[in-house]
Amino acid sequence: MQDEVVVIVAGGEAPSAEAARAVPAGATVIAADGGLDHARALELDVALAVGDFDSASPEAVTAAERQGTRIERHPVDKDATDLELALDAALAAEPSRLLVLAGIGERLDHLLSALHVLGSPRYAAVEIDAVVGAARVHVIRDERTLEGEPGDLISLFALHGPAEGVRTEGLAYPLAGETLEPGSSRGMSNRFASEVARVRVSRGILLAVRPGHDAEGLR
Repeated sequence: MQDEVVVIVAGGEAPSAEAARAVPAGATVIAADGGLDHARALELDVALAVGDFDSASPEAVTAAERQGTRIERHPVDKDATDLELALDAALAAEPSRLLVLAGIGERLDHLLSALHVLGSPRYAAVEIDAVVGAARVHVIRDERTLEGEPGDLISLFALHGPAEGVRTEGLAYPLAGETLEPGSSRGMSNRFASEVARVRVSRGILLAVRPGHDAEGLR
């Protein structure tokens, strides 16, 4: 049976306390290394913990093992981040949606890596959202319908190449079949004009970033 939503709790900086409100009841939770401590703080039951465990506390690992959490250990010298390994593991559950909980932290390289990994072709069949600090993030392939409040900020970025044929409805500054290029600020600081916005892209991938909002709308 497919799990509708799999939640991945990232390591590094802890997600906000409000991030737990975005977790649907009954969702499978996977922790990426130090995300095990964060999941414990958020009172989330972890089904699987993945990583080299150089940042998870021994207490969290021991407690997880006692509670029946499966531990998947990887070497420290590896070719993927713990978050990427956790995302790959999540695919085994055949979810329809992945939800990542993460903090901003001081490692800009980790944050950039995480945002790029979310748009990987490996996850093309799965809807992906994230709560990163106070922001909400959505990966858009083909079309997404997003809910918000009039005036809410939203920025659109092309990932891994040009995003062609971008069309929007319900935003203050509409796009009508335009191409957004990586490295361009053309999609920055748009706003919801209504409670529902639709974003379509005929070719390519968009990352929609909505800064500073309550995470509950991601359920």
